[in-house]
Amino acid sequence: MGPENQSSVSEFLLLGLPMRPGQQRGFFTLFLGMYLTTVLGNLLIILLIRLDSRLHTPMYFFLSHLAFSDISLSSVTVPKMLTNMQTQQQSISYVGCIAQMYFFIIFAGLDNFLLAVMAYDRYVAICHPLHYTSIMREGLCVLLVASSWILSCGSALSHTLLLVQLSFCADNTISHFFCELTALLKLSCSDISLNDLVIFSEGVMLLFLPMCIVLGSYVRIGTIILRVPSTKRLFKAFSTCGSHLLVVTLYYGALTSVYLLSSSWDSKDIIASVMYSIVTPMLNPFIYSLKNRDIKQALETCVSRVNCFE
Repeated sequence: MGPENQSSVSEFLLLGLPMRPGQQRGFFTLFLGMYLTTVLGNLLIILLIRLDSRLHTPMYFFLSHLAFSDISLSSVTVPKMLTNMQTQQQSISYVGCIAQMYFFIIFAGLDNFLLAVMAYDRYVAICHPLHYTSIMREGLCVLLVASSWILSCGSALSHTLLLVQLSFCADNTISHFFCELTALLKLSCSDISLNDLVIFSEGVMLLFLPMCIVLGSYVRIGTIILRVPSTKRLFKAFSTCGSHLLVVTLYYGALTSVYLLSSSWDSKDIIASVMYSIVTPMLNPFIYSLKNRDIKQALETCVSRVNCFE
């Protein structure tokens, strides 16, 4: 196919969520509420961590970046989905679709790396408590977050550069609520073998490697705890790792169901995508704050300061 036909479509059509026309108002209200909860909840986490000096630790440093990534991940897809529901317009421009895919890959990848970094932080805190301060120094924390950003941006850029070389000649209907990479590749009439190879290669390195770090960290933590079992130690480990472990389970469970257990983009894939890209970012503030004494104390301090000005 000639270069002049490289991108013969000017827009794509997003079919959105699998629902009946009469259900749109209910779904619009539901997802608007979820999005506002995601933004406000994660902004509150970031604000508390910034204002309270007791939260200036590596764990909360990573959590603040995860909160920012969660806000961004939801903001890439949900506002457009809500606009389409409200206006009954399903179209998205070619450039807008590519941009949405690019930023979605960045923040989905960033979530993935930050969860691995946080698992390593919990491993050091429990398995090497006496050396925690010297190991998790400020320079290493900044380096880990910066590396997560660089790897995520590099992955997104490689997929985007390969995608824009493809041709989209006929069907421009995306059976999804956002411009997902795999769904876009299915619409191309070009050879996508290189794209598939890059997806597989990066998937092994950038998805399974962080997952292995998470699993390895918790296996090591479990081994250390069970070596000298005690109720107090088990409670301390659960209070330290419980929130992160729950988030990891939700995130990787939904992600695995999308990319490993599905053979086609049907309703179950869309539901799984909603889980890891919308529901999990919304739940994170609740999971990390409801049973977190430090966050509760920071919130109480912030509220008392506000009351002092009244």
